[in-house]
Amino acid sequence: MTEAFIFTPLGPIEITASDKGIRSILFRSKPIVGEVIPASLAGCATQLTEYFAGIRTNFTLDLDPEGTPFQQSVWAELQKIPFGSTVSYLEMAERLGDPKAVRAVGSANGKNPIAIVVPCHRVIGTGGKLVGYSGGLERKRWLLRHERALTTSPDQLL
Repeated sequence: MTEAFIFTPLGPIEITASDKGIRSILFRSKPIVGEVIPASLAGCATQLTEYFAGIRTNFTLDLDPEGTPFQQSVWAELQKIPFGSTVSYLEMAERLGDPKAVRAVGSANGKNPIAIVVPCHRVIGTGGKLVGYSGGLERKRWLLRHERALTTSPDQLL
């Protein structure tokens, strides 16, 4: 397992990878000493830096998250949510073919080990309510505003 830490506007992020791809991208609360990035994770670190700089809206990374088949299906569906858009937990459950699976979808969403790249921050409560995010609601709010600002024309902001 390879790991690296990067600094972001939302605090330190830890990236881990297996031989197959990115295993996790997690927010960390502890300060990082130094910023050493192994060559195998440099592409991921660069893409995340570009995302935070507002010049990347999609990621081209090999992913290798560990999870149950249901979690994997939720995480695959998350990757279909367009940059700057949001969907509700109910809509996610419906997309997966079971509108009654809202809580299971929420649980799988909360266990997503690959923040930002697998955009669980784009899932919100019914009626647009900002709920649930393992990285904290302030980070979720920041990410949604960041993406919305990049997808909204200046005329629409007035």
